Amino acid sequence: MLRLLIDQDLDHVILRGLLLRVANLDVITAHQVGLSNASDPELLAWAAEHERVIVTHDRRTMPYHATSRIARSEKVPGVIVVSRQLPISQVINELEIIVSCSDMSEWENIVKHLPL
Repeated sequence: MLRLLIDQDLDHVILRGLLLRVANLDVITAHQVGLSNASDPELLAWAAEHERVIVTHDRRTMPYHATSRIARSEKVPGVIVVSRQLPISQVINELEIIVSCSDMSEWENIVKHLPL
């Protein structure tokens, strides 16, 4: 099961729905760890240090910073970029499958956009 870090910009309705669906979900928000105002590089560094896949709506800058880290041979535990155009129920369904059926090692240095 994936360990998640929820970016400050992700709609928390998605998080609440995911918590209802996935028993024992290992998730923490950027706010909970004092990273509400952190830059993307800071968030990525924290996620790498704590081995957590980032879930975000930030399609503009987060993928750029993640791929830059990868190009520098710095670890990225994974980034899932969620489109704001998707219905929330679809996002929750896809995240439930991803979280429940994936292993952390499968997401290392991966940036994926929902829908898959």
